[in-house]
Amino acid sequence: MKRSEQLSQLQNTEKWDVIIIGGGASGLGTALDAASRGYKTILLEAVDFAKGTSSRSTKLVHGGVRYLEQGNIHLVREALKERGLLAKNAGHLVKNQSFVIPNYNWWSGYFYTFGLKIYDLLSGRLSLGSSKYISKKKTIEMLPNVEQNGLVNGVIYQDGQFDDSRLAINIAQTAIENGACLLNYAKVVNLIKDDKNQITGVEIQDQETGNKYNIKGAAIINATGVFTNAIMKLNDNVYKKYIVPSQGIHLVFDKSFLVGENALMIPKTKDGRVLFAVPWHNRIVVGTTDTLIKKQSLEPIALESEIQFVLETAQLFLSKKPTRADVLSVFAGLRPLAAPKEEGKSTKEVSRSHKIIVSETGLITITGGKWTTYRKIAEDIIDKAIKTGKLPHKACRTEHLPIYGNKTTTNLDRENHLYIYGSDISKITQLQENEPELKEKLHPDHEFTLAEVVWAIRFEMARTVDDILARRVRLLFLDARAAIEVSEKTARIIARELGHNDAWVAQEIINFREISKGFLLSEYQ
Repeated sequence: MKRSEQLSQLQNTEKWDVIIIGGGASGLGTALDAASRGYKTILLEAVDFAKGTSSRSTKLVHGGVRYLEQGNIHLVREALKERGLLAKNAGHLVKNQSFVIPNYNWWSGYFYTFGLKIYDLLSGRLSLGSSKYISKKKTIEMLPNVEQNGLVNGVIYQDGQFDDSRLAINIAQTAIENGACLLNYAKVVNLIKDDKNQITGVEIQDQETGNKYNIKGAAIINATGVFTNAIMKLNDNVYKKYIVPSQGIHLVFDKSFLVGENALMIPKTKDGRVLFAVPWHNRIVVGTTDTLIKKQSLEPIALESEIQFVLETAQLFLSKKPTRADVLSVFAGLRPLAAPKEEGKSTKEVSRSHKIIVSETGLITITGGKWTTYRKIAEDIIDKAIKTGKLPHKACRTEHLPIYGNKTTTNLDRENHLYIYGSDISKITQLQENEPELKEKLHPDHEFTLAEVVWAIRFEMARTVDDILARRVRLLFLDARAAIEVSEKTARIIARELGHNDAWVAQEIINFREISKGFLLSEYQ
């Protein structure tokens, strides 16, 4: 996957069947769906793949326990099916994760056991395992760090856990293998319409060279997530709000705060939200919040109230009490929820289901949805393009299509941090053998090597320090200070690989350190 090759494909293609704006989960999934059906497909991403929402999730592939409680059976059933398919199609990135709910009154154990048995039934043949009621003793055995004071019993259930931005890259690679053209740092600056006000293409600007291109296509799809409204301003004569952004934040801690392999799930916190503490890359990710916000941003910042909420709730349920000083990284993500018909709705009342809108201009827009159902969302989008007459009928092929790198891994495999590369592990190992200096660790306290940085540049279209440290090796999400410490080293490797000068390196370090500020917890308060 090389950007130069993708740019050449763009320049040598006169017209496309499908043009997709946005390189997050929905956009990448749609590119794969369209290309695998045989449509001539191009995807355009203004920055890097999964730069926004799609790299900032809770790292769960799940049906949504709380949606079950809300009675949204259809969404849960659909998500559970997709969870099972994803575990089969991307076995190197999706793993079966045990979750334990600690209960501090008797009736909760029976209530959640009953509810989760329904969850199991809805997953059918794609179940990851049965949920069950467990004793206080067993709960402590599975969660040694759980707060024992007042603990009565527990419930265990199975769900999926994954690496979001790594999956995004692998979906991009799969789409390219199926003939799609994908470009990051290619910003759509205008929508091209004919004299009947029908959309016929897009104007883009290459963010690296400044060059502009007019791209013609039959089906134009807007999959820009929280930035949907911006594209709709180019499309509509009358402005209307199509999505409302909801912010979720996560705090990352050392593994010592939740030893063992099991995750903690609190189904109802003091304000009714759900809290997870999930093992991820030998750290613990704790979240999430759910706060409607007014303005979208590529680099959303965690609100102090959200940080306090997560810390205080984690302290209630963990025997080793995390503090501000223990936070290795904090990341905020925005969910693109489909806007309600009535103003002032809370996030709980705003639909989590995806919604497809066909504008009078012919633009097809996707709103809402979540990572787990990305494949089904993509299928629905292309089916809609067929139904509206923009594409000839071709059947969907993604249900059992393996994702690039797919490899069924054992627990032993996962002890090697390279497991996320799946079938590419041997190639990275070979790279280290061919260039021994690349065996060096990126940071002394972390397992990542220089070979992974070079691999990301040569074969995964990484162009900036942020691309590498945030979304290819995930160091910024795991340990923000460590990421800042290696930013210059990373910038110099990129410069060497891509032919940039010292001025570029200096500016890149400044850019990354500015981004990193949002991942560092303020020492004050």
